[in-house]
Amino acid sequence: MAEPPTKPKATKHPLRNTRALQNALVKWFEKEGKSYPWRDTTDPWAILVSEIMLQQTQVATVLGKGHYTRFMALYPTPRDMAEATEQEVLTAWEGLGYYRRARNLHAAARTITRAHSGIFPRKFEKIRALPGIGSYTAGAVASFAYNEAQPIVDANVARVFSRLFDFQQRIDTSSGNNQLWQWAEDLLFRKNPRHYNSALMELGQSYCSNKSPNCSHCPVKHFCQCMNPTTLPIKRSSAKITRTNEFAFFSQDCHGRVLLEKQAEGKRRQGMWHLPRREHQDTLDLSLALKTSYSITRYHVTLRVYHIHESLVELDNNSQWHHLNALENLPMPSPDRRALISLLE
Repeated sequence: MAEPPTKPKATKHPLRNTRALQNALVKWFEKEGKSYPWRDTTDPWAILVSEIMLQQTQVATVLGKGHYTRFMALYPTPRDMAEATEQEVLTAWEGLGYYRRARNLHAAARTITRAHSGIFPRKFEKIRALPGIGSYTAGAVASFAYNEAQPIVDANVARVFSRLFDFQQRIDTSSGNNQLWQWAEDLLFRKNPRHYNSALMELGQSYCSNKSPNCSHCPVKHFCQCMNPTTLPIKRSSAKITRTNEFAFFSQDCHGRVLLEKQAEGKRRQGMWHLPRREHQDTLDLSLALKTSYSITRYHVTLRVYHIHESLVELDNNSQWHHLNALENLPMPSPDRRALISLLE
């Protein structure tokens, strides 16, 4: 078993040496903070898009695969996005998953356009009132765009505070979460909230990372009360991965069109097109065309796709034949897109 990292003993307490802690964080961030497109701007819309994308998605995916750059090129302002259809927005979001985020962003863009004449609101309360925007996101946009003094707590900040105060309680409870937000308020650097909040998040991504904290080089090591950082924060045990199966049809008609099914309202992938799903018993007499797998939240899914002749297809209200040249512009879950590309090849 690996030895826990060497952890310097604290010589100062965060709440009794608040200004020194704030200065240490900001000074470090201004020297070592990474440059991201959303950090190099004060455009609140660009910052909101980044915050929504980064919920449950890593920076490497958002930037490395070009999602943020492409999305901002399509929708540089709230009005541009408000004028787009939901299908267009979902297509642009493809590859990021958790499509509810795209719908929330679309709704926020429409509210900004209609209720605020296309001008992004400046105050925290009005940002918080936008559809799908929580306290963290509203505080992040207010502090990063307008330098408004607002506390923030995301997963990185929660980890930093848990270790900084040696917090030996679960953070995923109401009382634990309230304590984190209270510390965020108590330690908030009101003189420079933009750089201070960025520094907290950057610290959680770098020296105070989840599995490999680098305590010996941490800029606030002398304020950190814990001695074994890898045991913090304390949360409920992660849910076990559940393995499941999906069965789908692939069919092309005499015109080369592909059969797809639109996800019904109220479902997780509402409004998106995918290969028609069926029960296992409906595939027993069909030939297997493709077997693949993908993971989503706590599920590992094995997807089996069977070839079915067009004469055996029974269309319903959600099924439709699509020309190949139209597929690119259809919103489609990434697993189905990859499967369809393999089948067509």
